Amino acid sequence: MRTVPVGGGSFRDYEVRVGRGVIAEAGSRIAPFARGRTVIVSDETVAALHGPALTASLSAAQVRSEIITVPPGEASKSFAGLERVMDALLATGLDRKDVIVALGGGVVGDLAGLAAALYMRGIDFIQIPTTLLAQVDSSVGGKTAIDTARGKNLVGAFHQPRLVLADIDVLSTLPERQLRSGWAEVLKHGLICDPDFFDWLAEEGAAGVRGDPVALEQAVVRSVEIKAAIVGEDEKEAGRRALLNLGHTFGHAIEAELGFEEAALAHGEAVALGCCMAFRYAVRQGLCDAAEASRVETVIAAAGLPTRLGQAGEFRADALLARMAGDKKAEGGGLTLILARGIGRAFTSKTEDPATVLAFLGEEGAA
Repeated sequence: MRTVPVGGGSFRDYEVRVGRGVIAEAGSRIAPFARGRTVIVSDETVAALHGPALTASLSAAQVRSEIITVPPGEASKSFAGLERVMDALLATGLDRKDVIVALGGGVVGDLAGLAAALYMRGIDFIQIPTTLLAQVDSSVGGKTAIDTARGKNLVGAFHQPRLVLADIDVLSTLPERQLRSGWAEVLKHGLICDPDFFDWLAEEGAAGVRGDPVALEQAVVRSVEIKAAIVGEDEKEAGRRALLNLGHTFGHAIEAELGFEEAALAHGEAVALGCCMAFRYAVRQGLCDAAEASRVETVIAAAGLPTRLGQAGEFRADALLARMAGDKKAEGGGLTLILARGIGRAFTSKTEDPATVLAFLGEEGAA
């Protein structure tokens, strides 16, 4: 098992532990934090797959537990889903000495984390991410949120976990599409600030997207190291942390236009497409060499991820622009975009002209 520390002056330090067979050992890892008992929040699919192993491990460590489940899918990350979880937590009689454990992908982690932030004004929670996307992204850094009809992750709070346990073995249960979706976030970390990591992912590390556990473990550890360093420096996205949103402003707009229907476009697929669009936009603005953008597109396509807007559906440019204007990062009428001067050289631009972006969306194929 490999341990990555996460810490910063603005929040309590914690560890991300990555390895194989982690859920079988989870009870002994969670016991020091569970002064009373644990309530596991999971979705129905993950609870059936991994709930028995987790509860058995907790029981062996003499930690009492019970499970609350929600339907799988992005629709649970909503006001209705949050109300359902909060009501169930209240019904258990959970108190401030107890711990919430989020067992699942990003939807469960975001939902359970926000519930933990709100319950009795904040109680401890532990993340056990069961998807690659959650292991390398949403489980680390303390962002918790739900979606609204007006956009993704617009209602939430920063609430850091006490511990993150990432079990590489559970990734073998993922459908290929979910594994590819998570790989998009892995690639994103290289695109932000580590060209050597991106090179490895494009070559021998590419075995990870096909399920190779050794490559996956290395990819998860390095991704978490990158994210931990950025979050430790900037917890609440006042500066450098915004770079982690590379691909997300375009991607979230596309997801919103599709009604967050994962059957149409999974989150990681939207991020992959958004990264390609961000690089092409940077080329259009004379900020990035076209060869760099072309290489990004080639590597992302080789991972089985979308690179062109038409692969996601048909869109109106003005509708996408309106979604982007409502993004959390938008300021003072200008659009904020995470762009790149090349692979590993991402930066934040807060003054992008909406008319220029609208023209670019038209060039990308939006009507």
